[in-house]
Amino acid sequence: MHSDVDQFLEKQTRWKDELVALRNIMLESGLREEFKWKQPCYTHEGVNIVILGSFKASCVLSFFKGVLLNDQDQALEFAGEHSQSAKLLRFTSLDEILRQKNKILSFINESILLENMGAKITKGFAQEIAVPDELKEAWKKDKTFEKAFHLLTPGRQRAYLMFFSAAKQSETRMSRIKKYIPRIIDGKGINDCTCGLSKKMPACDGSHRFK
Repeated sequence: MHSDVDQFLEKQTRWKDELVALRNIMLESGLREEFKWKQPCYTHEGVNIVILGSFKASCVLSFFKGVLLNDQDQALEFAGEHSQSAKLLRFTSLDEILRQKNKILSFINESILLENMGAKITKGFAQEIAVPDELKEAWKKDKTFEKAFHLLTPGRQRAYLMFFSAAKQSETRMSRIKKYIPRIIDGKGINDCTCGLSKKMPACDGSHRFK
């Protein structure tokens, strides 16, 4: 816990209880608490993951790379008109935060996994991600695989495209694709639980490591 965050929360006259609840969830997630831009900020291995904010009509939890998250329910909104990366969750009550605790933790867990994968946001990413040639070739050879990929949610498709494309060598890209074909055919995202032990379904929380 960071002393500057303690002082920040003590000074709040609006949304204090809500911000304290969000802070507790951040600490529970295992992120490191810091104080940046005069706001509570939470990081993973030195990388900014999420930041708390307070406005007149609401308090928010803003994910620095929110555009990469699998947001099936469209709960996230862009931080601003011209935002290409940050997306936020907006709250107007403590009860709302408590009801969405699992969703918040799932987004945090996915954000950490994306950072561990080396996910990057490039200009125009929000509009389109190129399909690597190796994936197109795999689709030609296996139509069941192609159909399964296109049945995934847009967020899950983006995560796979980022992971496949991040490999510099064609051989590595093809190896990654082959490895994940069974998972994709099963309708699973790259960050989804496949063992059934996760406490943060559908996301993987690492519970399989303690079987």
